[in-house]
Amino acid sequence: MASAGSHDTYYVPEQTKLPFFASIGLFLTVYGLGNVLNDIKSSESATFSTLVALVGFIILSFILFQWFSTVIRENHAGMNSDQLKRSYVWGMGWFIFSEVMFFAAFFGALFYVRTFAVSWLGGEGDKGVTGDILWPNFEAVWPVIENPNSELFANPHEAMDVKEWTPAFFAKYLPFWNTLILMTSSVTVHFAHTALKAENRKGLIQWLSVTVALGVIFLFLQVFEYYEAYAHYGLTLDSGIYGSTFFLLTGFHGFHVTLGTFMLAVMLARAIKGHFKPDDHFGFEAASWYWHFVDVVWVGLFIFVYLL
Repeated sequence: MASAGSHDTYYVPEQTKLPFFASIGLFLTVYGLGNVLNDIKSSESATFSTLVALVGFIILSFILFQWFSTVIRENHAGMNSDQLKRSYVWGMGWFIFSEVMFFAAFFGALFYVRTFAVSWLGGEGDKGVTGDILWPNFEAVWPVIENPNSELFANPHEAMDVKEWTPAFFAKYLPFWNTLILMTSSVTVHFAHTALKAENRKGLIQWLSVTVALGVIFLFLQVFEYYEAYAHYGLTLDSGIYGSTFFLLTGFHGFHVTLGTFMLAVMLARAIKGHFKPDDHFGFEAASWYWHFVDVVWVGLFIFVYLL
């Protein structure tokens, strides 16, 4: 075991093979998922590709569990110097920044399509396509319900409008309820953080439990929304640019909510075990930062995908 570092030195953990095996697990996961998509597109069996992705995910999950457990044990043993803790802060900060850029690309694509591409196809602007060159009867409105080439892209029945959803009152305003749920969860995780800093272990566990429950409810409602989109609205990834942007933005956000909910659930388990101190709880802070990030992204989605 490496010796503890002082506050004036940079603690260097002992050598480990965990990053190597994590890379193998990540490669198998991505490779398997990529082949699953290719198999589905070519109407072939995706059993083997699914198995490869599942094995990779299991390997990656096991390695990350071991890796994070080691980091936690080292921190509890007092081996982490102030410099190493600052590196954790910077690492999480840059990770969230990369996620901001990730979603900025998709929001940028949505802005480009709505502001420029659809108008050009309708014959507007200097780059507008006019006459019978492509689709003379195309109506340049967003969302694109009537695709220019309906032979290649199926037309959805109608848009996922926050004001016109399904006959049921609850489902009709589902995006609004999901927004309310995530905004509330941002408040509850803040209350949990406040309780932690006040050495209120009971309050920390209670508020964190509420936050995790709200995350699970959000995911359940999004699954219900996707079912409605496929079954009643005819909206799929093959529904042209509207279907593609809708599912890419909401789908990737749903994945991030799933990851954030899992992170907070781990923090809840650690809180129940007695982890975290008022002046030493960066693991919790990192998870709460990430949760606030996914909440902000959803606000943007609610405005630009559902309202405007």
